[in-house]
Amino acid sequence: MPDDSSTVELDLTDLRAVTGFAVACARPALDLFERDRPDDARPRTAIQTARSFADGARRSKALRDGAWAALRAAREARDAERLAASEAARAAMAAAGAAFLHPLAKATQVKHILGSAAHAARAFELDAGGDPAVGAHHVEQTRVLATPAVVDVLRRYPPAPSGGGRVAELLRGLDTSLRHGR
Repeated sequence: MPDDSSTVELDLTDLRAVTGFAVACARPALDLFERDRPDDARPRTAIQTARSFADGARRSKALRDGAWAALRAAREARDAERLAASEAARAAMAAAGAAFLHPLAKATQVKHILGSAAHAARAFELDAGGDPAVGAHHVEQTRVLATPAVVDVLRRYPPAPSGGGRVAELLRGLDTSLRHGR
């Protein structure tokens, strides 16, 4: 297992695979955001920009801008006490951020790979009144979206870090499941 001082081999194909997975995970939760905030296109734009990168576009400033804009949308939704919408926007932010996975063998990088899935699962969980079974079910459905290429990239990194709240718990569950083929 790599230590915190080592690096991971990554190429553009790897980044595109991870970003495509992140987009596929975030996209279903977008409906939750748009139901509550129909006039706010920032999360959709972040997902579209990430999809373009996954499909072959250059990794550009538009990805970073989209991620930051989706994060602002998430904060605004949270401040308005629209927590499911906030997590859905965070999933979109994480999808755009996946293109910036770093080749540092640190457990925190796993968030770039699985963050959109965990935030989307939490969004569905919150939309269902906080039912943890809904989040767990969404995580299980997400597993099938992870291609062998995504799992290969994930396994180059240490397991997801401990700590954090419910989103981190969902992320660790997916991480463990994908690493061990469960």
